[in-house]
Amino acid sequence: MGKLPILTDGDAVVTEACAIGLYLADRYAAGRLAPALDAPERATYYRWSVFAPSVIEPGSIAKASGWQFKPSQAGWGAHDDMLRALDAAVTGRDFLLGSTFSMADVIFGSTVRFMLKFKMLEGSPAVLAYSERLGARPALHRADAINAKISAEHGLPTG
Repeated sequence: MGKLPILTDGDAVVTEACAIGLYLADRYAAGRLAPALDAPERATYYRWSVFAPSVIEPGSIAKASGWQFKPSQAGWGAHDDMLRALDAAVTGRDFLLGSTFSMADVIFGSTVRFMLKFKMLEGSPAVLAYSERLGARPALHRADAINAKISAEHGLPTG
């Protein structure tokens, strides 16, 4: 489809940001960024990882574009229900899996942070606090510095 991102890892080629994140966590950080295959948290991990590209993104685009549809017939449902689910996911816990940061937070959290930044999503106090926790992580600061350097090398905006 000519889209980015794409990951080539040996003979494996993975596209779609969510799939890339899940692949990397399983391949290189199992038990650290991905719950063990038999862990009960794995279900929550999958739910919120996939929620970002399949519910938050299209639901927000549908609202912003004024699409007319029956929520029961759209995979993302009603916008207000999506907002309530998003809020419930982060209320009363540091990360999606409680006190444990996971790849689900990278996937879900990056979507939430992007949409908050560009005013595509209104955040509840719990969602805003979650976004701030993610933004304070040293690993994110390191990744941002790497991305800014690469962007500057290619003459791309860094903001």
